[in-house]
Amino acid sequence: MRHHAVSLGRLTERKRPGLATGLAQDGSHDSMTDRERALCDYAVKLTRTPWEMRESDLQPMRDAGLSDRDVLDAALITCYFAYVNRLADGLGIELEGDDDMLGW
Repeated sequence: MRHHAVSLGRLTERKRPGLATGLAQDGSHDSMTDRERALCDYAVKLTRTPWEMRESDLQPMRDAGLSDRDVLDAALITCYFAYVNRLADGLGIELEGDDDMLGW
């Protein structure tokens, strides 16, 4: 999963320094918008405890201005990444250059 942090870092480091590193370290960052926080909170819960998901878990995203289509996209992307990560982990796939993952 660390390679996702690397991709995020490459995309955001110039305009939002520290965002990817903060998320990779403890799952938070001061510069996150309400929308980003709602999306991240949803993705974390869906990934870690999917059996605890309720319709009420969608409300923070709606309150942050996301449409039903946005919420569906968030669910689909979260599930896809969970699938790909588990597939790679299950096959013992390791990324090249994994030693310096957060060196952008």
